[in-house]
Amino acid sequence: MLDHISIRVQDLPRALAFYRAALAPLGYEVLMEFPEAVGLGEDGKPDLWLMKSDQPINPTHLALASRRERIDAFHAAALQAGASDNGGPGLRPHYHPNYYAAFVHDPEGNNLEVVCHDPPTAAKATQGRPTAKRTPRKPARKVAAAKTTTKKPTRKPAPTKSGAKGTRPAKGARPAKGAKPAKGAKAARSR
Repeated sequence: MLDHISIRVQDLPRALAFYRAALAPLGYEVLMEFPEAVGLGEDGKPDLWLMKSDQPINPTHLALASRRERIDAFHAAALQAGASDNGGPGLRPHYHPNYYAAFVHDPEGNNLEVVCHDPPTAAKATQGRPTAKRTPRKPARKVAAAKTTTKKPTRKPAPTKSGAKGTRPAKGARPAKGAKPAKGAKAARSR
């Protein structure tokens, strides 16, 4: 994916005036400006740079993507700003059936194109129709979570019988782990 591109120009003020006017219909504006370079873009990101050069210019082809109705507006604005026509807005089926573009040469000879690859029904489907508003969903009811606690199995102390000489385990009962038998009690035999 490209992040930005630079076009070398000899007459920076003239190129800047042209690109500012020609790309305004696309939402492009000057975002950064230095003595020898200017960054244009939309949504706060300069992705097209014009760079002053004293060297002879080798014309470049630059294609920007947009919507069909903006392509028409770009072409008209570019011609009014001093571009020469290199192909008016329309389909280019030799590229593919939905290739809709317009081409101009900027004042320095660069070939500037704005293109849309969407079918015409996709473009028309959204034109003039208000965007459907979504109603906010009701928040989900909070259901109290059932308490699920897992208890470690614990040994219950062995049942005892009270006797004359103290307590002792009931017949067949095992003493609890770590429990000391009562004084005088006999240990139960395990089977």
